Amino acid sequence: MSTRDKSCRADTRPVVVREVGTIDYQAAWDLQRELAEARAEDTGGDTLLLLEHPSVYTAGKRTQPDERPDDGTPVIDVDRGGKITWHGPGQLVGYPIVKLSDPIDVVAYVRRVEEALIAVCARLGLRTGRVEGRSGVWLACAGDRPERKIAAIGIRVQRGVTMHGFEINCDADLSAFDRIVPCGIRDAGVTSLTAELGRPVPVAEVLPLAREAVLAALEGTLPVSDHWLPKAEPSSPGVTFALR
Repeated sequence: MSTRDKSCRADTRPVVVREVGTIDYQAAWDLQRELAEARAEDTGGDTLLLLEHPSVYTAGKRTQPDERPDDGTPVIDVDRGGKITWHGPGQLVGYPIVKLSDPIDVVAYVRRVEEALIAVCARLGLRTGRVEGRSGVWLACAGDRPERKIAAIGIRVQRGVTMHGFEINCDADLSAFDRIVPCGIRDAGVTSLTAELGRPVPVAEVLPLAREAVLAALEGTLPVSDHWLPKAEPSSPGVTFALR
């Protein structure tokens, strides 16, 4: 891998960063669509929204009925990839609204966003990486602790413009994830920077790091590296059965 990758953006003008604060999910979704339409029509530039949401569940297009809350808790169905997740206080959310350069490579774009979040965790003293077959940013299994997801990614690309984006758990109350099957993954956990580092890590501490890293990843000054975590190995010999 070279020390610098090519920018994934079609535009050479700087990305406009908007730190929105706390905003209702529907209002943020409407803002995304407005910005994406302007970007597709070339009447607006690339934008990175950084924000928090009040507590809300959102479900991507592949969410199964048994992955939703079973108590009737409202869920907003959205047009991104992925499955169900939770947004709420203590979680930094980022929505890059960016026109990708040709040829469009959605997987490569996701890898850049992952790289940015891995870099953020590293700046805070936490080693994270990727898990084969799963998007997002993870901690490796350790002892009796399974693989744990600390940041999730779900995007949509339409007319060459990205929408939706990432979430990273800073000091969020993780009990909200107990009511769903996060991202449709049943055999792994969810964690936060606070839980892993053993100290409060507020959104305000993480936001400037994420801003810097995401912009660098989009421009290619933060090159994508492997960061693949080792596969979990059984603690003792045995027989494994696959249930299909």
